[in-house]
Amino acid sequence: MSGEPDVHEEFEARLKAYEGRPAAVTGVGKDPVNEPMIRHWCEAMGDTHPAYAGPDAVAPPTMLQVWTMGGLSGHPGRAAAYDELLRLLDEAGCTSVVATDCEQEYLRPLRPGDEITFDSVIESVSARKTTKLGTGYFVTTRTDVHADGALAGTHRFRILKYAPAHRRSKPRELRPRPVVNRDNAGFWEGVARHELLIQRCTGCGTLRFPWLPGCNGCGSPDWDTVGASGEGTVYSYVVLHHPPFPAFEPPYAVGLIELAEGVRIVSNVVGVPYDKVRIGMPVRLEFRRYDDELVLPVFQGVTP
Repeated sequence: MSGEPDVHEEFEARLKAYEGRPAAVTGVGKDPVNEPMIRHWCEAMGDTHPAYAGPDAVAPPTMLQVWTMGGLSGHPGRAAAYDELLRLLDEAGCTSVVATDCEQEYLRPLRPGDEITFDSVIESVSARKTTKLGTGYFVTTRTDVHADGALAGTHRFRILKYAPAHRRSKPRELRPRPVVNRDNAGFWEGVARHELLIQRCTGCGTLRFPWLPGCNGCGSPDWDTVGASGEGTVYSYVVLHHPPFPAFEPPYAVGLIELAEGVRIVSNVVGVPYDKVRIGMPVRLEFRRYDDELVLPVFQGVTP
């Protein structure tokens, strides 16, 4: 053995040197916490909780990151260290990036009028990891969010910077499998029977989708189900052009479908050209089999 340090160890040591360095310094929210943004968020999420409206309204806790976003022009407080780290990974061949997860901790409610400031730090850079996407490094930043000078919450955001794996061509690419757990297993059992089941709280009668372990309205853990009629309209939609994913053929339309029962579900809009999909378009439920194991609910567009 030559006794020389491993090239990967040297590179990882260079990456580790960025831990603890700032990613943003004294960032200032472009707008104070405000009622219009809270309203838009709640409408998009279908969240009608009374705590988010009225004279004593608070912002939904999960909006924590919203108040720190810089938009297209960014924030002047962005530190050079984060960009340097990303360039270093690019030069090593880790030119692709995917967001993997985020964690939030809420310390106090945010209310309309609160002025937001924040500081971000590069909290950690992982050792080299090999994933199905490719080999690379997980980079975690931590953002401390302050409201009128007081710490209101912490947001951790993790990305994977990686070199794409060279994959052998496969005769057939399968669609991703849904994540089935104890909270949503009944929904997927219904899909297998060509039924679209909606949860109904037996305490207050509120319908909810996606499936949850308890009611957002009254907190009851007890529920039963009702079958959707299959009628609905396109509440919102996007058209996917890029990037291409195995087993998908872009461009295609993904819609937020408002069912006749009042809840919303994300699914593909099929049967009409992607550029003919419109908000308000009537749709009808159907079930499509994509392979021997996978059946999914999709929505057929109904044109005049």
